[in-house]
Amino acid sequence: MTSPAAQAAEIIRSHDVSGVETALILSRSMAAAAEIVEDPITIPYADLPGFPGAVVKGGEVQICSIEGAKILLLKGRPDFHETGDPSLLFSAMETLSLLGLRSVLAAGFATSVNAQLSPSSLVAVTDHIDLKGLNPLIGAPGDRKLLNMNEAYDKRLLRRLKASAAAAGVGLQEGVYLWLSGPSFETPAEAKVARMLGADVVGMSLAPEAILARRFNLPYAAVAVVTDFGAGFNGGAPIGDLSRGPTVAGVIALRRLLRAYTKLR
Repeated sequence: MTSPAAQAAEIIRSHDVSGVETALILSRSMAAAAEIVEDPITIPYADLPGFPGAVVKGGEVQICSIEGAKILLLKGRPDFHETGDPSLLFSAMETLSLLGLRSVLAAGFATSVNAQLSPSSLVAVTDHIDLKGLNPLIGAPGDRKLLNMNEAYDKRLLRRLKASAAAAGVGLQEGVYLWLSGPSFETPAEAKVARMLGADVVGMSLAPEAILARRFNLPYAAVAVVTDFGAGFNGGAPIGDLSRGPTVAGVIALRRLLRAYTKLR
């Protein structure tokens, strides 16, 4: 029997995906970053077997271009705190692998526990910390081998991100990401512990995708847009209002970075 991922790959291949090497994953709350895409061909998640159409309302795959370079956009990341299931992109990641994509870039919001990373900063994630004991591969079908997570955040793609930031004239710093479940933000004590453990930013996404990308041998990179300082850190009191100036500035910088990233090979 053909797997859901194979079925989804065939549906996507029925459109013109020649020349597509990069997938971009954005949450619904980061829709403004997707405004730079051109000529999108849209396939709803609900039409793709194995994709989280029932959870991500309005989620869709777009075969599109940015600055003339074709990409595959996954517009709508399932939020862990909506279902308690970190594995909802398992089949989608397998689909990307079957399509032969050469890189996956994800972007999400985070709070900062590093005084050098102020709101509006862009942070290229170099590693992550997950203390919850949750993993998107628990109970996963197929090969159960244990994964080596060295360089889960691909160094070649990190270099590409840094070169793209320089070309776009935007600041890009590096940092370690601590994954928390949400939907509540970290407590002041958790922010303090995160910093003690070596984290620079704290967020509610990005890490499950890193594990899934590793499972399917997809080179993976992630960028966090800092919205606030963490709770109690540097006076931080995150509230989740994405319409504020620093967050908007961070998304605008991300769009500039993405334009440069897609052009750079």
